[in-house]
Formats: sequence, structure tokens, C-alpha cells
Amino acid sequence: MQTPLAEAPLKRTPDSVGGSPTRFQDYVELTKPRITLMVVITTAVGLLMAARFEDDLERRLSGSWFLLGLEVFAALLGTALLAAGASALNMWAERATDGLMRRTAGRPLPSGRVHPEGALESGVSFSAAGAAALFFGVNGLTALLGVLTLFLYVFVYTPLKQITPWNTHVGAIPGAIPILMGSTSWRPEITTSSLVLFAFLLVWQLPHFFAIDWLYRDDYRDGGYRMLSSSGEGGVRSGVETVLFTVVLIVISFHPLLLGVTGWLYPVVAGLLGALFLARSVAFAMHRDSDRARATMLASVLYLPLVLGALAFDALVLSGWLFA
Repeated sequence: MQTPLAEAPLKRTPDSVGGSPTRFQDYVELTKPRITLMVVITTAVGLLMAARFEDDLERRLSGSWFLLGLEVFAALLGTALLAAGASALNMWAERATDGLMRRTAGRPLPSGRVHPEGALESGVSFSAAGAAALFFGVNGLTALLGVLTLFLYVFVYTPLKQITPWNTHVGAIPGAIPILMGSTSWRPEITTSSLVLFAFLLVWQLPHFFAIDWLYRDDYRDGGYRMLSSSGEGGVRSGVETVLFTVVLIVISFHPLLLGVTGWLYPVVAGLLGALFLARSVAFAMHRDSDRARATMLASVLYLPLVLGALAFDALVLSGWLFA
């Protein structure tokens, strides 16, 4: 799944003998654990919002808490396994180009620490286990969305990186589906509120990745990727689209308030952080350099968890689950 947070190599702890990463650590790195964790968190937010605002809340809570807990666990576990599998398959597919880029040359596959067959087997196994957990433990719609996410990420977004700068726009789709999966895992239908969350996460990824693209534009060029940073004279398009989609993100961020599904905290946090994000985006658009690109990327990283956290907090307060 396209990452909801910037990728960075894991800091490894040397083993006690050779001072090199252990085989276990290498296989963990294949799954991009920090990205997988963020995917699980966004899924949990989607589930929480659906649980808070769907009209069958009391009926679901009046049943077996144990069975409900198992269903929630299956939703999060299945999503995590699918995300881990997609990451491993992505690393397997990009092992050659990863070896051409300084940022990724030290990954397990291009460095030769993990054999391609092992990575492929791991990716397929994790993906199959995740799809099974969602299908048998949750519902068919959530499993279908999970499989669609993996397909778009591995078989559409990944090859598009070497074909067109529009790859980032396409890749934002599988990156946003997990929050939709969280909603459908509560009740197997797509609602207006879940589509708002999907649009929010989809649009957030664009300015976030445009900043990352600018920071690593030389690396991407070395790897043969067709990125937005190299598609316009001086990167003008990168700056313009960063500002454009940050504005769109801010507009979408206030839709939960219009739907009446938040308290006072969410709009305050979303407004303040949205203003900060936009200020960084405008500064980057006006003066495209690495420092301003990094500041924009960091603003996006700060924005997402705090805004989603405020949304989840308001949901818990309004539901009476906190401060009842």
C-alpha cells in the first residue's frame, strides 16, 4: 500500500556475532513495519468512526463482546498482514531499481541479504493470510477491498513509477483504502462518512509525497522513476500541486464537522494544523529547495496523526465512551 508516512531505513541492531543485521530483522524490514503500523492505525480510525456513528451501535454492543472483539482483531490483523505482504511484494518487484538508488540500496534484497524467492514467498504468504483473515473473520466486502488495495499497489502503482509522473496520484488510492476497510469491517457497506475519510486520506498523501519526491528527486532519477519533480521546468508543477492539494485537504477536513460527527476539538486541531501545513506548502512552492521540501514533509507527518487523533477523541467523547 502506498505509504501514509515517509519511508526511511530501519535502524538495525547488530547481532552478537557478526555485527550485521539478523535474518529476522531483514525479513521484518521487508514488511515496512512503521508503514504497516500506520495502515493499521488508519483502519482503526475508520472502524471507530463507523462504530460511533452507525445506527446499529447499540445492537452490536448488546451482543457478545468476545465475538465483537474477535471481529475487530481479525480486521486489524488481516489489514496488517495484507499491508506487510504488499510491502514485501513491492520490495521484491523493485529490487533492481532499489539497488540503483542510494536511499534504498541497503535494503535486504538489493544488498543480497535476502534471496528474492524468500521475499516473494513471504509476500504471498502474508497477503494470503491477511485476505483469509478478513474474509472469514470479518466480511467479504472488507476482504475484497483489501485484495483490491494490494492489486493496485503492487500491480498498478509499482510499475507506473517508471511510466508516468501520475503514479503518485494513482498510488494514493490504495493508500487511502484501509480507512475505508475499517468502516466496512463494522458494517459491510460504504457510507458517506467513510467516503469522506477515504477522500481525506487520499488527498493528504499527495502534498506529502510531492515533498518527498523533491527531497529524493536525484535518487528517483537514478532509479529510472518518472516523478513529478522532473516533469516541469524547475519543478513548478511540484509546487503548484502541493499547494493545490493542501487546500483541497483543508476543505475536506471540515466535512466531518458539517456532517455533525465531531465535537469542538477536531475543528480546532484541523484548522490550526491545516494553516501550518498550507504555510509550509506555499513556502515550498515559492522557493523550491530541500529545506522547504523537508519542512513541508514534516508538517504533513505532524498533521495526519494529530488530526486523526482529534477526530477519534471527539468520537469517543460524543459516544460517551470517555468522560461518560
